[in-house]
Amino acid sequence: MSKKRKIGVALIAVLVLIQFFRPKKNVGVADAPTDITHSVAVTPEVKNILEKSCYDCHSNHTEYPWYFNFQPVAGWLAHHVEEGKHELNFSEFDTYKVKRKKHKLKEIIEQLNEGEMPMSSYLIIHKDATLSEEQKNKLINWAEESMTALQDTTK
Repeated sequence: MSKKRKIGVALIAVLVLIQFFRPKKNVGVADAPTDITHSVAVTPEVKNILEKSCYDCHSNHTEYPWYFNFQPVAGWLAHHVEEGKHELNFSEFDTYKVKRKKHKLKEIIEQLNEGEMPMSSYLIIHKDATLSEEQKNKLINWAEESMTALQDTTK
């Protein structure tokens, strides 16, 4: 057997073998008692935008695409979701201290203004998560109003 053929067979064997090692899915409750909606006012329109464009990576409930069934893509996606939840988890937002809540809302504004979120790699497959300027402005206004409301309650 040639060297290229041995490498090809080994590569296929590794790809088949890693299919048996699955990452844990992020399948918590979609509307948890600690959800952001219990901390600040969230209109149905803003909640819809958040769910469509943010919650897959920033909540305890991810809607998984068909390609999550294949490694190494599943591992990459699971890692990406864990990183997103570490930065901001809308499902656990009500557990944050007021100072952290305000900081996270400020970061939302910054990320939207800089065009950092949703991530371009996410938007390749999830075209419906693309935010229009109007949606970005709604989220920015909501985050600013939420920060003010949190300030008013902490005086």
